[in-house]
Amino acid sequence: MEEQEKVQKEFVDNILTKLDNKDFGLYFFTLDTRGNAAAGIANIYEHVKLLRELGYNANILHEKNDYKLVGDAEGMGIADWLGEEYAELPHVSIETQGIKINAEDFLVVPEIFANVMDQAKKFPCKKIVFSQNYDYLLELLPLGRRWSDYGFNDVITTSQKQADYISSLFPSTRSKVIPVSIPEYFKPSDKPKIPVVTICTREQGVAAKIAKMFYLQYPLYKWITFKELRNLSREQFATELGKSCLSVWVDDSAGFGTFPLEAMQSNTPVIGKMPNMIPEWMEETDEEGNKNIKNNGVWTNTHLNIPELIATYLKVWLEDSVPQDLIEGIESSKNIYTTDNQKAKVEEVYGSLIEARKEELNNTIKVLETKK
Repeated sequence: MEEQEKVQKEFVDNILTKLDNKDFGLYFFTLDTRGNAAAGIANIYEHVKLLRELGYNANILHEKNDYKLVGDAEGMGIADWLGEEYAELPHVSIETQGIKINAEDFLVVPEIFANVMDQAKKFPCKKIVFSQNYDYLLELLPLGRRWSDYGFNDVITTSQKQADYISSLFPSTRSKVIPVSIPEYFKPSDKPKIPVVTICTREQGVAAKIAKMFYLQYPLYKWITFKELRNLSREQFATELGKSCLSVWVDDSAGFGTFPLEAMQSNTPVIGKMPNMIPEWMEETDEEGNKNIKNNGVWTNTHLNIPELIATYLKVWLEDSVPQDLIEGIESSKNIYTTDNQKAKVEEVYGSLIEARKEELNNTIKVLETKK
């Protein structure tokens, strides 16, 4: 028995050494969007990119060997909508490369993939949930099951509100927050704004309804163009957003809400329906500690009055009399969610997860030593 404990201690010591030397892998399981832009996927790629800049062996882990990195006749790939530097990040496939996840490694799985968590429950590595949308938490999770049933006891999310909600469902899960960053290419156009209203909605039909309602209710503005921002590269997306005089956002189940922040960074005002979970950047605390909605956009509780709000804004924009409090609100929400700030949080949070893993292993050694 003493010999067995010695072998176990050597095994744990070896893992600790690898953790100290960054000689381990971080594998981020990622859905293949087949070239369709997705903010959540972009954020996973950003984590991998930043971790590699910090000296970690971070990788994109996907299921099939036909992961779409480069565009073809059927559409865009990662290189086309996100950028070459992201397509060049290490991608490993479960299907053909027989990836072996070792005890020193970290496996990071999005909240929606409870089936993947189940498959990974016997893996000896550290397992972490990556939760960006609270609405997906229970999507594929069997009734009565918890993440801890699969060995996932830590979660990374993008806001404190989501972290609090996760804790209400999974009290034993440890939550860490890393906000999303807005790339630097989201910036004001160097030319005057044009009469185009850019729209971003989770459900494509909602965008069409808003445009149709607007033209029916306000035919005098038939010269205004509506442009739905879909199937564009992120840089093209940013360019179109920067040129437009106004943006519209409807996403009831938004977890963080990057689009309004991208618009603000581009000096493009936002008219938006407040989502079910009010984002932290949309609120401010008054002197009495009460939460109030900020004037960094034009916010409403229903998409039905958005055409009216668009018409009202266009009138003041054409008269060059946009309310000063809206302009100041937009300015106050800019340059907060930067890449540098996200990188600092990535270093802090993943560093703390690694230290926690070391503590677990050191406790294992203490237990083995007491058995001598």
